[in-house]
Amino acid sequence: LTPAVMKVDLQCEKNNTDHHTNEITVERLIIRRGQAFSLILSAERLDQNDIQITAETGNKTLSTVTVLSGSPSAVTLSILCPADACIGLYSLTVKSGSYTSVSALTVLFNPWSKDDGVFLESEAERQEYVMNEQGIVYQGVDEYITTTNWDFGQFEEDILNICLKLLDVNPKCLKDTAEDYSARCNPIYVSRVVSAMINSDDDKGVLMGQWDGTYIGGVLPSNWNSSVDILRRWIKYDCYPVKFGQCWVFAAVMCTVLRCLGIPCRVVTNYQSAHDTDQNLVIDEYFSDYGVRPKPNLDSVWNYHVWVEGWMKRPDLSQDSFYDGWQVLDPTPQERSSGSYCCGPAPVKAILEGHTDVKYDIPFVYGEVNADKITWLVMANGSKKKILSDTKTVGQKISTKAVGSDSRQDITDQYKHPEGHTSEHVRLCSSGSVNERAVYDEAVKRVTGLIESQTPRPSVQMKLSLDGEPLNGADIRLKLLVKSENSKAQDLTLKMSAQVMRYTGTPAADVWSNTADLQLQPNTEQTLPFELPFTAYGPNLLDNNCIKVSVIAMNKSDPKEVYLAEKDVVPHSPTLKVTVSVSHTF
Repeated sequence: LTPAVMKVDLQCEKNNTDHHTNEITVERLIIRRGQAFSLILSAERLDQNDIQITAETGNKTLSTVTVLSGSPSAVTLSILCPADACIGLYSLTVKSGSYTSVSALTVLFNPWSKDDGVFLESEAERQEYVMNEQGIVYQGVDEYITTTNWDFGQFEEDILNICLKLLDVNPKCLKDTAEDYSARCNPIYVSRVVSAMINSDDDKGVLMGQWDGTYIGGVLPSNWNSSVDILRRWIKYDCYPVKFGQCWVFAAVMCTVLRCLGIPCRVVTNYQSAHDTDQNLVIDEYFSDYGVRPKPNLDSVWNYHVWVEGWMKRPDLSQDSFYDGWQVLDPTPQERSSGSYCCGPAPVKAILEGHTDVKYDIPFVYGEVNADKITWLVMANGSKKKILSDTKTVGQKISTKAVGSDSRQDITDQYKHPEGHTSEHVRLCSSGSVNERAVYDEAVKRVTGLIESQTPRPSVQMKLSLDGEPLNGADIRLKLLVKSENSKAQDLTLKMSAQVMRYTGTPAADVWSNTADLQLQPNTEQTLPFELPFTAYGPNLLDNNCIKVSVIAMNKSDPKEVYLAEKDVVPHSPTLKVTVSVSHTF
């Protein structure tokens, strides 16, 4: 018999609560794969043997139904969504005789399911990396770390639809919808697509990047503090890129999308981050006697760079789970990967061990935390002299928000072994381009402790330090320590300079310079105090408040003897104290 009228109760509130999606809504059915959900069917006459339930997305179908309980007029069904189901919007069809009911069903990744590739064992970490809608982004410099509170807002009701739209307008989906939908079972694929779609450089991505200081027609990147505002603006204007983003904005928005889709995610900041475009693990920095000079190539060391890590298994790389866990994903458009501006997922374990031959983009990320910085002095005649080789500066204080608190967690040891460590996981690389092999060989030297400094220790050591807290609005006091390790006296010319810097390591303005003479006696040290006037730096400060102070010392009797000290300074905003006086009138 066919029921005259059949009622389908999706039990949205119960199911969504069981599946940790009730924060989004309880008005529609949103489930996580690898976990069952229930429906109640009721009618005057109900034949339990004549009930058909299917769920379809694209050309994919899932249907595993178990009857939990039943009566002549009602039946409760349990439907198991496979742990490898494609995520996205499904049509849930219930048929009984000639009666058909069609409802919407959304399927997400499931960090609570051991069978899902994004399974995360710790409940505290699931609460932090999937459920927490608020977070912290770390900025500043490694010696003065600043924080920005960020509203990820992944459970705002419209954000899920926006994230699914983002997947639907990605170039792979537009080219072959069926193939793209089929690949959405794989968090590796989905996270890589999201990495490409957060920037707009070669698709209808969310954010347009801007680093030259001109933000006409858009929002200053430092003014954003919510992914929700950005994603809503993107969808409101028909997927037209939102202006403007820089690395921390790209990363924070990507964190929102991955958490919304069910992939555990955290925002990570790398201080003294190398941008090694030619992937030779060397960053060349050029100075003249008046500060940092623009480079003839795009290599640079950023004060900081922000990316995200997504948690997932990597069965495509090994069968022993060696590369499972946190994966670097970087949505900031820096270099192309397989033709698109995306980066990752790159296993953090592969970066740690120098396995630069595995997917994806390990050489680039490895260079961001391990490149050498070579400093050159450009002479007046255009020639250059190598004055410093630094193997330690790049990749400092790699930071993320701690689980369950607002404190900073230093995860540098997950990316870099301590000095002197010998890795037990070195492998042979037998494939890849000549350049990839060269990077791999260099990485092996580094993780096995075989690399040696090629620059002898200079006979004069210089170090810049602050003399008190630098306050925005006041002169900045500094000290230069000059130490001789030479048996002869040296007559030095000191050329001091200060530049306002973009956080990407490029100078924005020369703001101050001075010269001084110093007679340095053998095997002694001297301290020279000096001040950087607010009148010089104040009018030129950018929103990141970063200043690079440099001192170059030249031996008057031997021009080949050149020494350098530099320091990044971030003037702090003065603390505002408010005193309230209350008087009582009786």
